[in-house]
Amino acid sequence: MIDWEEIIQTENEDELKKVKLWLFQENIRLENERREFERAQDKFFKEKVKFRDEIDSLNRRTVIERKRLKEENLFFDKKMEILQAGFQQLEADRKSFEREKRSFLEEKTRQQYAFIEGDIAETLFRSANNPLALRKRYRDLVKIFHPDNVFGDKELVQLINKEFIRRKREE
Repeated sequence: MIDWEEIIQTENEDELKKVKLWLFQENIRLENERREFERAQDKFFKEKVKFRDEIDSLNRRTVIERKRLKEENLFFDKKMEILQAGFQQLEADRKSFEREKRSFLEEKTRQQYAFIEGDIAETLFRSANNPLALRKRYRDLVKIFHPDNVFGDKELVQLINKEFIRRKREE
């Protein structure tokens, strides 16, 4: 630390000039540092303002993106609801189609079976042209296809009975 009182009391001019020079230089140095400090302060303030503007801009973009994301989520949810409703309708249509298909196949099978039954009955009783031949043919067929026999068939016997009754009525 400089003892200023001692320097002032000395009457040596050289020393006073040196101190003056030093004070002048120090004053200039301090002035330069003050200007640099003020420039740094201005630069810092400008950067602070720029940073605030960037943050505000980012906040606005964030708000806009959140709104857009929310709208996209709502749009996605609506699309998902539509798809789910469509899949439910498709499932209902599929089940309905399956029922229709089953009933169509059953009807077709019934018609084919009725046609086959008619053919079988017609073939079995083809040679029975009179009542006596009809009864004889009926007894022979029942003996052959009765369910108690080894190769008996209950459905065929029922078919034989139906045809016999039908032909008996026709007489």
